[in-house]
Amino acid sequence: MKDNLDEYLAPHYVQRSNWLRAAVLGANDGILSTASLAIGVAAASNLREPVIIASVAGLVAGALSMAAGEYVSVSSQSDVEKADIERERDELKEMPELELERLAAIYEKRGLRKQTALAVAKELTEYDALGSHMRDELGINEITQAKPVQAALSSGASFTAGGLLPVLVVIFLPMNFMEYYLYGLSILFLALLGALAAKTGGSDIKKGVIRITFWGTVAMGLTALVGTLFGVNP
Repeated sequence: MKDNLDEYLAPHYVQRSNWLRAAVLGANDGILSTASLAIGVAAASNLREPVIIASVAGLVAGALSMAAGEYVSVSSQSDVEKADIERERDELKEMPELELERLAAIYEKRGLRKQTALAVAKELTEYDALGSHMRDELGINEITQAKPVQAALSSGASFTAGGLLPVLVVIFLPMNFMEYYLYGLSILFLALLGALAAKTGGSDIKKGVIRITFWGTVAMGLTALVGTLFGVNP
């Protein structure tokens, strides 16, 4: 009974959507871009040093770029949300009756009778007018609200964690057949990431693994082809 109750009270998967999206995107990018870069250089050179330098440089640049890009994009979303909230605050002061009608209309569209919808709108307006309009008119709540710093830190950290895996492969495994080591282990890393992300998000694990490994194979294969075509082996 206790286990069933704990499961019932557990947070919904959507509550993890913000940080999970950023973390999976960062880790996937870290593994894929670092491994692809290493594969491309390894296909063009038999020396370990250029592959290590390229991999580490790609890891550092990628992590910083991912964090900065995530911060800027989510900040833009946050700015839009703040502008809409300020507009809603002004409208509640200038035209409270019209805003009440809008809120009641929203509830009526969701299935409440007109009289009930108006009563609910009045009670929620008395309790928290701005919060009610943010949630029901603008679609902004604690789960969906943009958090730029959280997204940036999550993306940067997860990119670094993912990118370190192919870097370790480059440092410790033999240079002979390095491209194959990188490809095989990176696909394994991606499969584990896809399974973990699917389980955390409550989705189908098999689909998550297939999706992430397929596109990983395409990216690394094309990069290896470029390295082979344009590389000059010493």
